[in-house]
Amino acid sequence: MNAPRDTGMHLRHEPHGPARRGRGRSHRIVLSNRTIITRGLERQTWHDLYHYFMTVSWPQLFLTFAGFFFSFNVAFATLYSLAPGCIANLNPPGLWGNFFFSVETLATVGYGDMHPVTLYGHSVAAVEIFVGMMSIALMTGAMFARFSRPQARFLFARHAVVRPIDGRTTLMLRAANARQNIIMEASAQLRMLRDEVTPEGFRIRRVHDLVLVRSQHPIFLLGWNLMHVIDESSPLYGQDRASLAKDGAIFLLTLSGTDETTGQVLMARHEYGTDDLRWNHRFRDLLEPSDDGILHFDYADFHTVDPLEAEEVPGAVQ
Repeated sequence: MNAPRDTGMHLRHEPHGPARRGRGRSHRIVLSNRTIITRGLERQTWHDLYHYFMTVSWPQLFLTFAGFFFSFNVAFATLYSLAPGCIANLNPPGLWGNFFFSVETLATVGYGDMHPVTLYGHSVAAVEIFVGMMSIALMTGAMFARFSRPQARFLFARHAVVRPIDGRTTLMLRAANARQNIIMEASAQLRMLRDEVTPEGFRIRRVHDLVLVRSQHPIFLLGWNLMHVIDESSPLYGQDRASLAKDGAIFLLTLSGTDETTGQVLMARHEYGTDDLRWNHRFRDLLEPSDDGILHFDYADFHTVDPLEAEEVPGAVQ
């Protein structure tokens, strides 16, 4: 099977299940209405810490740092405890005193009460300061990377609609910029993934590019209706809900553009399954002009779709 790239897949670890059979831990991939379980690849977090720090949740990130902080100081407290008397004015005595001295050394607080008095103590403290400074720099960098990473606040309608426009059956999707600032030179790509069988009987997960009526937007500020005409050249021609569901079709919408405020490139994607398509429906209008000439854009109905009236549905529409 050909694996699609950057498909908006949601990954989560699955440590349980009958399919392990000694082949390593498995991972569950949820892609629209399809679930895939992968095995045979070990997840080595230590070899990809940057990716872990970028993808883990904020509570998990803070717990990871807290666990490292505690373990680090316990380890050096143990080293100090191996040579009793290497730290002057140890308080409280024993491991906890060495632990708090390690915390003060790592933080470079230096209250002055407790301090090394032997060569061994100074040596361990020097190693701790060096390793601690490197560790703090790495954690600071990870935090900065998390905060500075560009985040797109693109809003995607929960459903896509298939309806006639200008006498042609059209697949329509709706997106909006929730920040309501200008996204310059925004671009959109729409693709369909579905299972197919070649004339040789080879099963393949094929990616089809769906041509949009307009794939570029010079100033993406409020909303954007994206349309794909279903004509003889479209992979959707002659398809209906049942045939698309049989082939496991999903639709992937990708948006990107440059944030005028920060100059950063923003990217976001959304996926639609066949159950998310509404045939012979329309999006509810959001734009309403008032008598004083002011335009009102109401996001409360952003996700609302309504069935078409009978006179709006030609007999050729599925």
